[in-house]
Amino acid sequence: MVKVQARQVRREFQIKNHLGNRETLSVLKDFNLDIGEGEFLSLLGPSGCGKSTFLNILAGLDKYDGGEILVDQKELRQRSFDRGIVFQSYALLPWRTVIKNLEMGLEIRRIPKKERRRIARQYLDLVGLAAFENQYPHQLSGGMRQRVAIARVLAYHPDLLLMDEPFAALDAQTRETLQIELLRIWEADKKTILFVTHSIDEAILLSDRVAFMSARPGYIKEIINIDLPRPRTEDIRNSAEFARIRKNVWELLQHEVLKVQSFGGYL
Repeated sequence: MVKVQARQVRREFQIKNHLGNRETLSVLKDFNLDIGEGEFLSLLGPSGCGKSTFLNILAGLDKYDGGEILVDQKELRQRSFDRGIVFQSYALLPWRTVIKNLEMGLEIRRIPKKERRRIARQYLDLVGLAAFENQYPHQLSGGMRQRVAIARVLAYHPDLLLMDEPFAALDAQTRETLQIELLRIWEADKKTILFVTHSIDEAILLSDRVAFMSARPGYIKEIINIDLPRPRTEDIRNSAEFARIRKNVWELLQHEVLKVQSFGGYL
């Protein structure tokens, strides 16, 4: 079953060039993508290709100028509790404890206090932070804060989870640990996930499919099926199939990066 359908999506911005004249910057053009129910799909492509733009549109944080986006066969709405988003920054409220941060979305939905606490503790336990419920964000490491951010989104049970480079600001060791942690959570819950990343290895490790985008104006140039066994562990990175997929994706990326460079970094 298809969860998200994007057809001929277009997004443009009005900008001023170096002469001060207004011109149109096309970020997405002829963007077509299907995301299946319960699928883990990553968006990958060169910098500036429109990955985060599409994610923000799907999250209801931005508009689109043409085409059609359907979620569960219905036209995309600007705001909805059926979508949750995790950003690169943790976006936790510093004056609220960990457990209170998790309860925030549930408060907005007017879930009774006792039920809020039960749900928040359930998801805090899921990310391995049950012992830290009364701590404040500044008392946690970066990796722990990102776990709280993920748990907070999961707690109000969105059907579609949107993740915009959630591990990019973390050190390599923490990033790899949280990649495996995210896989464990996804295996348990099977949310539909759209994951934006610049990392080829991360996209291959996590995903069922990788949607590779062209340089700006971005469109889906190729869909790569990741036929690696699940559940996945760090050891999968050492497999011949992982290396083969990585080589193919790297060649695609090189081609698009060279295209950008041939235009002086601007398309």
